[in-house]
Amino acid sequence: MIDPQAPAAPAGSPQPWGGPDGPRREGADGAGDAGSAIPLPVRQGTGRWLVLAGVFVCAACGLVYELELVALAAYLMGDSVAQTSVVLSVMVFAMGIGSLAAKRLRRHAAAGFGAVEAALALVGGGSAMALYAVFAWTGDWGGVWASGPRCLVVAFSLATGLLIGAEVPLLMELIQRIRRQDAGGAVADLSAADYVGALVGGLAFPFLLLPVLGQLTGALITGSVNAVVGGALVLGLFRHDLTRRARRLLLTANVCVLALLASAAVLVDDFERAARHALYGADVRVAVHTDVQEVLLTGGRDGRPLNLFLDGRLRVSGRDELRYHEALVHPAMSGRHARVLVLGGGDGLAVREVLRHPGVRRVDVVELDAGVVRLARHDPALSRLNAHSLDDPRVHVVTADAFDWLRTAPAAAYDVVVSDLPHPGITASTKLYAQEFYGLARQALAPGGRLVVHGGAVASRPRDFWTLDATLCASGLRTTAYRVRGRQAGFAAGPGRRPADTARAHRDWGFVLAADRHTPRPRLDPAGPRPRTLTDASLAAGVRAAERTRVPGLPPSTLVHPRYGD
Repeated sequence: MIDPQAPAAPAGSPQPWGGPDGPRREGADGAGDAGSAIPLPVRQGTGRWLVLAGVFVCAACGLVYELELVALAAYLMGDSVAQTSVVLSVMVFAMGIGSLAAKRLRRHAAAGFGAVEAALALVGGGSAMALYAVFAWTGDWGGVWASGPRCLVVAFSLATGLLIGAEVPLLMELIQRIRRQDAGGAVADLSAADYVGALVGGLAFPFLLLPVLGQLTGALITGSVNAVVGGALVLGLFRHDLTRRARRLLLTANVCVLALLASAAVLVDDFERAARHALYGADVRVAVHTDVQEVLLTGGRDGRPLNLFLDGRLRVSGRDELRYHEALVHPAMSGRHARVLVLGGGDGLAVREVLRHPGVRRVDVVELDAGVVRLARHDPALSRLNAHSLDDPRVHVVTADAFDWLRTAPAAAYDVVVSDLPHPGITASTKLYAQEFYGLARQALAPGGRLVVHGGAVASRPRDFWTLDATLCASGLRTTAYRVRGRQAGFAAGPGRRPADTARAHRDWGFVLAADRHTPRPRLDPAGPRPRTLTDASLAAGVRAAERTRVPGLPPSTLVHPRYGD
């Protein structure tokens, strides 16, 4: 930004502006350069390089904060396109407002920039911990506070965007005080440093901060770097532009921010354990972050039922998993079933039911998360629940994305395909419920083969369930839907991540049985095992119950036009 009292000269020409006393000449100690508006402790070129380095670091930190909020919105509130869009749009809007507001700070650019960086370090660095605390301890309050965690995500996005937006105008003013140049050149220099810094921050977040430090510690470290660089730039390079009182205040503020962030980093493990207990109870037995997700086990000893959570969503309830897995597997096994493909199901529970049937010669399991498979094999409670099914010599586990794996799968290779995948309302799973996905699955089916898909809760999400049915039909398969009632609230309940979502009763599970050449009828194999929770009569009643919820005329979901809700 060019001061109106000092119009910019043509690009490349020397600038005479040097403050009220005229151009400042280089002193005997070599510090400063002709044309600098303020006294500098370093040469003019070095000063400009330091400012651009500060822009680089601040941009990297800013993008980490942005990605952190997007990840938090996805993790805490359900990873939908809507959540990501709200965070990004609010933040970009706030950046524009912050840039406008920073115009009022131009006369005190050094002090303003120092204050902005200290505030940004505190807000951005502490955002993950604050939001996780609110979610863990107040997320199930309901009432007026039902949307409290979501509103706080928006509030943090707004505050972070305002502070990030204020950075560039103030940095523009500071770099112009070192040496005046045409506005285009200054913008180009700052933009280059800003964009390269954003690239580094964007790559560091998923490949360094998350896997090595985790969300909470990664945000705290980023805030500390932001405070150190911002404070050092102002107090080191522009200290003569500050009053003695401003220097003391800025130094005190940065020390306090760093002390808070450091204290939080020291206590982060204890905080995470306490928050986890608030969310899941005191019976948390295993909590690991794999390359894909957070995997958490509760119970499974002293007579307490085992529960498996993936990214905070209850996926297996020891009280009710038998009812779910029997309903998923056994109707599809009526008929030829020598070769079976299980998509998902890394917990081994669907495989357990498949292996109960005589005549099964090979079971291929395609699971994205190798960490879940390791737990299913080695955790005493989970391996006992799945009857050590993954160690059976007929079982072959492949760690891969199910969609990518099906693209290279052998044609007509499987008599039965069991799709035991997360709810389609979760953004990462939408492609696994698309018409293209079922087209690939159809190619993998042998003549007369069957495909069974878990479609979520029928009663509470009928549009999603019947969109799934329409999608299967659009891929060329013939379908029959059925519904099974459950007893344990929360199991496979959908994409919601809030404690209130887990507590709400989703007391049914919907399934769609599909075949290529005939309309399948859900029934039990007369020569197969007798399920403990399922009969032919209950299956027939489940077909009628599902049909009563039918939503007609729904279009199929495709990769480019997903139609499932969040």
